[in-house]
Amino acid sequence: MNRRVRTDRLRTPAPSHSQSAAAPSPNRQSRPRRKVHPMSDPGGYIRGLDGLRALAVSAVVLYHVLPAQVPGGLLGVDVFFVLSGFLITTLLVREFRTTHTVDLRGFWVRRIRRLVPALIALVLLVVPTAWAINKDLLVGIGRQVLGALTFSTNWLEIAHGSSYFDQTTPLLFKNFWSLAIEEQFYVLWPILALLVLTLGLRGRLLVVGGVGLLSALAMALLYDPENLTRVYYGTDTHLFGIAAGVWLAFSWTDPQARVLGNTRWRRYGNAAGWLALGALIAMFALVDGQGAFAYRGGMLLAAVLAGTIIAAMLIPGSKLASLGELRVFKWLGTRSYGLYLWHWPVLVICAVAMPAAVGSAGYWVRSAVALVVTGIICELSFRFLETPVRQVGIRDSLIWLGEQWQYRRGKIGAAILAALLIGTIGGIIAAPAKSQTQLTIEKEQQEIAAQKAAAQAAADAEKAKAVPDIPKKVPAPPQQLPKDFDSTFPENGEITALGDSMVVASKTGLQAAIPGMTVVAESNLKWSDAPQWVHDALVNDQVGRVVVVHFGTNAGVPDEADVRRALYLLGPKRMVLLVNLYSPSTFIEDANKRLQQIASEYPNVQLVDWHAVATKNPDLLQVDATHTSIAGANAYGALVQDEIAKFASELSAQRKVDPETGKPVADGSGAADRG
Repeated sequence: MNRRVRTDRLRTPAPSHSQSAAAPSPNRQSRPRRKVHPMSDPGGYIRGLDGLRALAVSAVVLYHVLPAQVPGGLLGVDVFFVLSGFLITTLLVREFRTTHTVDLRGFWVRRIRRLVPALIALVLLVVPTAWAINKDLLVGIGRQVLGALTFSTNWLEIAHGSSYFDQTTPLLFKNFWSLAIEEQFYVLWPILALLVLTLGLRGRLLVVGGVGLLSALAMALLYDPENLTRVYYGTDTHLFGIAAGVWLAFSWTDPQARVLGNTRWRRYGNAAGWLALGALIAMFALVDGQGAFAYRGGMLLAAVLAGTIIAAMLIPGSKLASLGELRVFKWLGTRSYGLYLWHWPVLVICAVAMPAAVGSAGYWVRSAVALVVTGIICELSFRFLETPVRQVGIRDSLIWLGEQWQYRRGKIGAAILAALLIGTIGGIIAAPAKSQTQLTIEKEQQEIAAQKAAAQAAADAEKAKAVPDIPKKVPAPPQQLPKDFDSTFPENGEITALGDSMVVASKTGLQAAIPGMTVVAESNLKWSDAPQWVHDALVNDQVGRVVVVHFGTNAGVPDEADVRRALYLLGPKRMVLLVNLYSPSTFIEDANKRLQQIASEYPNVQLVDWHAVATKNPDLLQVDATHTSIAGANAYGALVQDEIAKFASELSAQRKVDPETGKPVADGSGAADRG
């Protein structure tokens, strides 16, 4: 006899995992109430928490759409961590208080029902779609899928050396790192909780508080601005938010209500909650997600503020909790898991399918399309996948699907599912090991490395002695051009390009526009590497009279002194063209302001506005929206060629010499007319 599923149970949405306890019955008021402080009773529905979820997911989404305007939006993840620690621990304490144990199997089954079906659906849809849009999106997809399905994304990406902040390598599932930490918590904490719950309240708070403080301390001590991945992705270094939620749960569920149940908190807690909400929103708008403050107390502060907001919502009659119950916040909150899951891969796919410069009209249209698509997918997932599975379980849901086979719609659904599964497996198998951007850079890099090796072998020791050492103290810029400054148009062989992967990717375009140009560049270089790189090029006699300098693609300009040291080494007698930056990275605006200011201080330095060209023509870039395509390399070379000619004319006009011959000209003629 076949087992039948009660399909009527699939029709009514179930409460979210955070509010799975039944709401009080209508007749509850007629029953005699226990004389227990309201804040010490952890049973029933917890008002307002969907509103806090809505705030957290909105902050993260805004960070990914408007990183420059909402630089601290990534702190929304820390709010989620606090919520997870609080809610899960509250559920465990309720069960332990009733049964004196925890049903581990039941707990893990509920978590699997809540998390895994939507996750698998996303993988089955995103991988084939990305394959159809652009194969480069699948680079590393096998590792990403493995991390998603084994709850280990954060550690796999740490081992691989990935970065959450590197926008030049768009990973489809990079946002899964935080889900991995939460899922690891769900696996381990119920077991550990059985031990911690045997302690008294003070012991519980000391253990959990100590773990949280050690985690925050580890993040602060291991913080490295050159490599944020380890401290940001690490479970050990990012555990303090969850610990804060656990600490709050233990405090609230204390039968004696010694911590949150006193009258003083009831009197002032609402005001504290509103102040915490304002401070948290301010942090979303102001905190630099890559700055030292965020990692040396900022993220911990965000977790404490989130805990304060939750504690304020627990006060009977809380206005803050009422705010969180507004319909729009409840919609966002109940679908926050899906919104977090889907928004990033949809943004990445739309960015490749609809190229547009950051801040342009096309960018806003693309972002709006991505968010609408995300919202539609999340609503469908919530109604027809997540809710039914939570109601009847995965097994009964699969049985129900099997029963649909006898109907035409069931056969169509099965065919679609089979196609998605084949597309996902095929995409993983066919995924390239390296993107076309990386292959292009590596090909050009080999030729550049060979030329550098030849230059090192032929370097003149006597000339090398004349190269100045890299200064520790940054010298002041020269006030004017030297009397013997040569402002004539450079000839073949007199121009050198120094820089990072942008110069490597654009090598063919540069040398097509400027035959005989020497290119001395390497991918992954930062401005902190530039002084040594310039020094070595000078020692190898690879630097001409005119120099194009382009560093900062990977990290912007963290320290202006590095730029000034490089310019000092190049000296005041060279014409230097300093190229600004373009990419989706958050540091671009600040870096370009710094480069513009520095260029204005040196009479022999001219800023080249590559950012303006790329902004108007995003189709010149590859999938990473940073490096040049073949057409982009040609456009880059043409821009540099034009800027060299323009700068030579301007300098010659200032010096009243003919830019072609270098000979003096009469005032009001010659070079001045050409300028």
